[in-house]
Amino acid sequence: MRIGQVADELGINTKTIRYYESIELIPAVPRTPAGYRDYTDEDIDRLEFIRTGRRLGLSLDEIRQVLHLRERGEQPCDYVLDVVHRQLRDIDRHIRELAALRDELHRLLDTAHQPSEAPGNPAPRYCRLVEAAS
Repeated sequence: MRIGQVADELGINTKTIRYYESIELIPAVPRTPAGYRDYTDEDIDRLEFIRTGRRLGLSLDEIRQVLHLRERGEQPCDYVLDVVHRQLRDIDRHIRELAALRDELHRLLDTAHQPSEAPGNPAPRYCRLVEAAS
């Protein structure tokens, strides 16, 4: 199958597929006499695995590690579980940080309705709302 067909079937950009080949995430694909890449079902399966891994938030290095483990005949699922646990911790931390930011922005909006300058206070250098948040 040619690269355009693979790209259409999997919903992956052709440049992305070429990039995966250039960084050896997929093996070099044999070419036809006319120079077109000729993807096998195995290549397509590997690309589909990479696409799914990316959708699940795995980095290319993590995907590479899974592929290497599998090529050595090892089961990579324990490694993937470790990655997923780490991702969930990171997502939970990010959600907490976003919630704190949301609360701070609400406080900022509340102060926006207060008078801008009080007697004896210097005028803000840039924007009193942002300066008050620091």
